[in-house]
This record gives sequence, structure tokens and C-alpha cells, in this order.
Amino acid sequence: MDFNKQVIEEFRANNGRVGGYFEGSRLLLITTTGARSGKAHTNPVGYYPDGDGRSLIIGSAGGSPKHPDWYHNLVANPELTVEDGVFTYEAKATVLTGEARDQAFARAVEADEGWAEYQSKTTRVIPVVILEATSGGPPNAGSASEALKLVHNAFRRELAMIRSEFAKSGRTLGVQLRINCLTLCQGLHNHHTGEDMAIFPYLGDRYPEFQPTIDRLREEHVRIADLTAELQRTLDNVDADPAVVLTEVERLTNELERHLDYEEAQLIPVLEVAMS
Repeated sequence: MDFNKQVIEEFRANNGRVGGYFEGSRLLLITTTGARSGKAHTNPVGYYPDGDGRSLIIGSAGGSPKHPDWYHNLVANPELTVEDGVFTYEAKATVLTGEARDQAFARAVEADEGWAEYQSKTTRVIPVVILEATSGGPPNAGSASEALKLVHNAFRRELAMIRSEFAKSGRTLGVQLRINCLTLCQGLHNHHTGEDMAIFPYLGDRYPEFQPTIDRLREEHVRIADLTAELQRTLDNVDADPAVVLTEVERLTNELERHLDYEEAQLIPVLEVAMS
């Protein structure tokens, strides 16, 4: 409990970043309703993207003979709150069974053999749970400029994790790594669409002198969309060479980091004035 409390506090204080055992890992905070107590309980859990805004979590409990308490809570009450470091949202949990469970667990093992080691330590079938958002809201930020930086840093962190995962993937491109890349592409598309349709028109109307900067940012969005499309085409090849895919990831990373740095330098000062 003390360990969990420390991780939770560090997670919330650093927008999802933690050190120690979980450093560089994908981590969520889930708040469930106690199956017996009815009280709220928050736990840090590792996760994998599952596409379309879903997340996959695994009740390994380190290979112990009992399921973790949070799993029993979700079986009793599948409604929960999820924190990812940028957003806090309500979600619904679905426990996978049969072939769906086995396929999802195999994906996780492909990404990290530690899951198989946990399964080998226990006779219970380690549960796999899908979390699907049911409601959402703006980033956990006090201002529009802070929200922008939070979202940008989340993309930077995700790209760093994906590159690290490629370094560990060997000569075969695993299913989970494909999903991680595709989820990133979709996230970038959603973020840039929101800027193109809302933030940029708002700032362009209020500050006509800022229009050349907006035009440049829009052009960069198009270039990034082209790179994500190329990455997706590469991933569509079932025999894709991880080295080739990583080259596309690196191209996207370089272009995106330049774009994020420029956007923050230009946009944050204007947002701070516009929203004050």
C-alpha cells in the first residue's frame, strides 16, 4: 500500500511520469469501487493501447495465487475512473474470455515476456481487461497553454516508448507494437484536427497578424499527416521489417519534434494573452 501510494503521488505530481520500477513504462491510475466496501480505491496499473481509445490491463498480481483486488472490484462494478497523466475520464471495464483473452494475453507476452513468467507462477488464468472510455473532458491543466504542453509531452513520451520497444523487438514486428504505432497515428490526427478546426480559427480571427504562423502550422500538420500515412502503409505489410518501420517512426519523430517545439514557442505566448 505504501508503494502504491508513493507511485500514485509521483504520477499525479508529474503528469504520468514516474521513476524507479515503473520508469519508462506505460502506466495508468484506475479508481474502482470496492466490491465489498463500496469505497473508492486507486491503483497504478501497466497497460497497452488497444486501438480506438481502448486500453488493455492485466491482473497479474506478480504471479500470485489470487487475483488483484482491483480485478474483483471491476467484476462487481465495471464502471471506473482512469487517469493517464493528461486526461481523467470515466470508463467501462470488460473482462475478456476465451479466445479473445488468449489473443490479447499473447500480444502482451510478445511485447514483454514477463507476463508469461507471471502466468507460469500460478495456476489461475491471469485476467485481461479492456477499458473503454465512456466520457471525457479537457486535459488536467489550469490554462490552454498548459494543456497544450501536456498533450505535446504525452506525444513525446509515447514516441520515446515506441522507439524503446523497437529496440527490444528483435527481428519480428509484434502485433502490440503495430497497435502502439497506429494508436499514436490516430492520436496525432485527432489532436491536429482539433487545432485546425477550433484553436487556429479562433486565434486567426482575434489576431490577424498571427495568420502566417497559423498557415505554417497547418502546412506542418499536412507533412505530419503524410508521414503517419506512410507509417500506416508500412505497418499494413504483415511481413514488415522492423528496421524499415523504425525508419518511418524516426522520420515522424524528427518532424514532429520540430513542429511541437515551434508550435509551443509561437502558440503558448498568444494563448496566454488570448485566454487571460
